This record gives sequence, structure tokens and C-alpha cells, in this order.
Amino acid sequence: MRYHQLEHLSHREFKRLCGVSRGTFRAMVEELRPHLDRRGQRGGQAKLSVEDQLLVALEYWREYRTQFHIGVSWGLHETTVGRIVRKVEDVLIKCGKFRLPGNRQLYQPGWEWKVMVVDVGEVEIERPQKNRNVTTAASRSATR
Repeated sequence: MRYHQLEHLSHREFKRLCGVSRGTFRAMVEELRPHLDRRGQRGGQAKLSVEDQLLVALEYWREYRTQFHIGVSWGLHETTVGRIVRKVEDVLIKCGKFRLPGNRQLYQPGWEWKVMVVDVGEVEIERPQKNRNVTTAASRSATR
């Protein structure tokens, strides 16, 4: 869904869809615009606007879809989706305004764990039986 199609959504629906509020989205676009906007420059022009490139990255982070599936829904190749996500990530990390809280804030020592989940799978390795008929018998003189 292109950005111009999302303008009619309410603030709540926009946040449900994108994962960020409109104000945060606009701030991200303003940080990205000098780096991703290719209008008036030489060379190939971007197929997507800066807003749409940010939506592609947010869709990748939020929905855990593969780059191939996102590329099909946006009409892009999967490597192009990967490049867009990497560029958006790099710019947003460098600006330093949109960081997640650190591990100290996420995992406070005062928390008491109630449940421990362990994901374990055991698979028996199938190996062929050793058989004397399978090995090649040769005399020492034949191998020299």
C-alpha cells in the first residue's frame, strides 16, 4: 500500500498498520529525505518515494515477511527490497533519534520470571551400516 493511500487512515489505524505514529513517521521521513531523495540528481531515479521506501522497511521489520514477498507486493525485486531496508536502517541508526532502549532498560534485575520456555528438538542421525562388501579389497602391491 503506497503512502498516498494511507493518508485517509485515522492516527490509530496508521499506527496499527505501520507500527509508528504519524509524527514519528514524518520525523523519520525528514531524516531520510536528504539521503534517499534522488529527484533532480544524475543517474537512475528511485522507483519509490522516500515515504514508500520507509514503508517498505517498516513492513519488513514489523511483519517478518521475506524480501521476496514484500518485493512482489510492491512490484520490486527482492534485492532492491534488501537495499532499501539496509539504506533506511543505516540512515536511521546514524541519526541516533530512533533507537530502542538498551538492554539495561529492557531487562531490569527486579523482574521475577514466572515461566521458562525451552525449545528442544531431538533427531536421530541416520547413518548407513558398515558392511564389508561395500569396501574395496585390494592388495598392497596394487595400490603402489
